[in-house]
Amino acid sequence: MGRFDAYHSKVLCDHLCEQIHRLAKRPLRLMEVCGGHTMAIRKHGIPSLLPDIISLLSGPGCPVCVTSPSFIDQAIYLAGQSNMIICTYGDLLRVKGSNGSLEMARTEGKNVRVIFSALEALEMARREPEKMIIFLGIGFETTAPATAAVIIQAKKHAIRNFFVLSAHKLMAPAMEAIVSNDIPINGYICPGHVSAITGTSIYKKIVEDFRIGCVVSGFEPLDLLQTIFMLVRQAETDRPALDIQYSRVVKPWGNQKAIALMEEAFETVDDWWRGLGILNASGLKPKASYHEFDAAEVFQIPANNISDPEGCICGEILKGLQLPVDCRLFGKSCTPENPEGACMVSSEGSCQTYYHYEHRR
Repeated sequence: MGRFDAYHSKVLCDHLCEQIHRLAKRPLRLMEVCGGHTMAIRKHGIPSLLPDIISLLSGPGCPVCVTSPSFIDQAIYLAGQSNMIICTYGDLLRVKGSNGSLEMARTEGKNVRVIFSALEALEMARREPEKMIIFLGIGFETTAPATAAVIIQAKKHAIRNFFVLSAHKLMAPAMEAIVSNDIPINGYICPGHVSAITGTSIYKKIVEDFRIGCVVSGFEPLDLLQTIFMLVRQAETDRPALDIQYSRVVKPWGNQKAIALMEEAFETVDDWWRGLGILNASGLKPKASYHEFDAAEVFQIPANNISDPEGCICGEILKGLQLPVDCRLFGKSCTPENPEGACMVSSEGSCQTYYHYEHRR
């Protein structure tokens, strides 16, 4: 038996499903806030194994999905300036701003390059000192430490042609915003990768102030079913708690070295989230001591209005108020090959995941 075969065991999964069916007595709405969980839940057909009274909702767990169109506009503007190279992860290419996408900008001859790590952008700055290298920092606490590390390295080695345009965000403020707006949620399937960095203290307020159960989950079928069982048990006994199912990876104290990197290089700022608007202290940007690497501080970038394509309900989907199939664009003008809304762009977006594993099925 392979190392992870047990996490796909039909016997164990059937046993957990039986326990969930036995225990669940009332309607429950459980929300995952991790793009990896969104994809795994639909890929493995987890909803079909559960009682009809349990609904699994996709929240704001995909960084590409929650990123502002104005951020894309800013990146496109910088790409059009002389001697500038925009470095981005591939899943950001097709997200649309008000003036097209980075993919369209690249076809027009603008210098947009796909990279696989922040360090790759820093190395590019070393190799091409005559160019201004702009790295598009995107993601939650999972990817923010890597961006922080390269900012620190850029200062240490006096690399003056490297800059970060930051769209990094913090997960907890969005989770708190959802429940504070009286959106009905009975439990959170908490993100495994984010929690591996932050630990579990970021969810404490949700449990204590809002009495919403939080369980940090892994990504295999057995992980997800066990997490759902734990949340159902909490809800049925009216004992919301903060638990870790993904204990083989996540510790309550998180990764202290990664946290130290973020605290060294970043400060929190108010930031915009699709569907939720401006949330206090929910974004990250380079601290004043690292402003020379902050593209938003160094360059004059025009501010643009924030808007989504007409008819797109991505914001409502990210709050768990509607499903992808409720959108009139879904599967018609909006498909993975031609995405209109941000939730259809990323492989971890709720619309694309639903399209591949529910709609086509």
